[in-house]
Amino acid sequence: MKNAIKLIILALAVLRPDAAAAATDNRPNILFIMSDDHAAQAIGAYGARQAQTPHLDRLAKEGELFTRVFVTNSICTPSRAAILTGQYAHINGVPVFNHMDRSRLTVAKLLQKGGYYTGMIGKWHLGSDPQGFDRWEILPGQGSYFDPEFYTADGETRYPGRYVTGVITERALDFIERRPRGKPFFLMMHHKATHRNWQPEPKYAKAFAGKEFEMPENFFDDYAGRDALRVNRQRIADDMTNSDLKLPPPPGLDAAATKTWLGEKPTSVQVVRDGTSVTLTGKELARWKYQRYMQDYLATAQSLDDSIGDVMAYLKRKGLERNTIVIYTSDQGFFTGEHGLFDKRFMYEESLRMPFIVRWPAQVKAGTRTDAIGLNVDFAPTFLDAAGIEVPAEMQGRSLLPILKGRAPKDWRTAMYYRYYQDPGEHNTRAHYGIRTATHKLVYFWKKDQWELYDLRRDPHEMHNVYGQRGTEAVTADLKQRLVALKRELKDNDEFAEQQPKNDVDSPTAQLRGM
Repeated sequence: MKNAIKLIILALAVLRPDAAAAATDNRPNILFIMSDDHAAQAIGAYGARQAQTPHLDRLAKEGELFTRVFVTNSICTPSRAAILTGQYAHINGVPVFNHMDRSRLTVAKLLQKGGYYTGMIGKWHLGSDPQGFDRWEILPGQGSYFDPEFYTADGETRYPGRYVTGVITERALDFIERRPRGKPFFLMMHHKATHRNWQPEPKYAKAFAGKEFEMPENFFDDYAGRDALRVNRQRIADDMTNSDLKLPPPPGLDAAATKTWLGEKPTSVQVVRDGTSVTLTGKELARWKYQRYMQDYLATAQSLDDSIGDVMAYLKRKGLERNTIVIYTSDQGFFTGEHGLFDKRFMYEESLRMPFIVRWPAQVKAGTRTDAIGLNVDFAPTFLDAAGIEVPAEMQGRSLLPILKGRAPKDWRTAMYYRYYQDPGEHNTRAHYGIRTATHKLVYFWKKDQWELYDLRRDPHEMHNVYGQRGTEAVTADLKQRLVALKRELKDNDEFAEQQPKNDVDSPTAQLRGM
């Protein structure tokens, strides 16, 4: 029998070397694909009507789609730190755009120690160089959409004439192709797209130019009863810059003046309609800005979907697809005009919810969906659990593996805790924390001492703050009690929040650099 098995493996090695390697180790490969600011509501599988994402939709059709995976702090750097450490910001020390301590225990270090070949390709954005990876190639800071530069421990490489999504895909597949055979791999493939300022490939910029998109019903939200929304500065109508809208600078400006002009927020725009020049202001200008935003945002996302198709085709061609866990997510949610907003940060649904799709034919039933509440701090424990490696007690998340296998634990969480720290920041998004259950959301803006309460069954778009209204006393008291219990369980005693300095990384100048 042993000789027969050896002959089978030898035959596989000749015909399909990747399949032969898989036969020597039954632990799954883990391919974690993460985009930047890609909203769930911009993915067909999540019900998007205006986005065409056939490859992501296929991934969901062949795997499991999570409808309630949430970020614990909706901003790039803290979310990435939470994913790597399995810890909330007040424990891992990354609440805003600060550096992550390289000595911290991460899922990459544990998988590497456990025998996985580990890689990190794409956007890192954690201030310090990656640790725990056998190979890494990352963008400096946010990186560039065109002619991107990547760096490694050995130096820098620029890709002139190339688009960043394609380069990340190419380098990720090169990592898989060159990996040592006989070892499972763990690859974090992190895209730059769809981060501000949404620069699509020329073919998609052309295809989406002039397209008209249906505006969200609450685009012209008056923010009644929600003071933090009223004072925010991430509104499409008022806060998008000339750079965001791709408006060309006037001729004759020097470099410094051009940079200043690109950061300005236009209050009027001239467009040509039916051969006549028209000046847009007010609501007409806001509508025009929304269309420009969505044209660029969805066009940029189209290349992401192409990348998913390329990756899945490669895995199939190499005989790796059955026992490779493929995860697609974004580092947080994003507003696509809801409440008149772009960006993230707030605890409102569009910013809070992350897309999360898992395909693993060996274990996950195709076409399944779950409403179980998952968090970005759960990702690291899930990877370790799938790899058969013990999850350290210091990780605060829980493995999603039982849910993926259709066996949700009876004690699975029924509520989640969120905390956002940067206040005021360039967007003037006020610091807040809160609790979300399957039916309600309670938010506390602690520096403003203001509460918001939403009944998500009756008000899924969070237009009516019912905090303090008659009839809400019981649910409010229950949510406050549960919120206190969650804070205690997670060891958030508010001292960490009070120590946070103001952070101006997200300034207008930084925005032009893509921070």
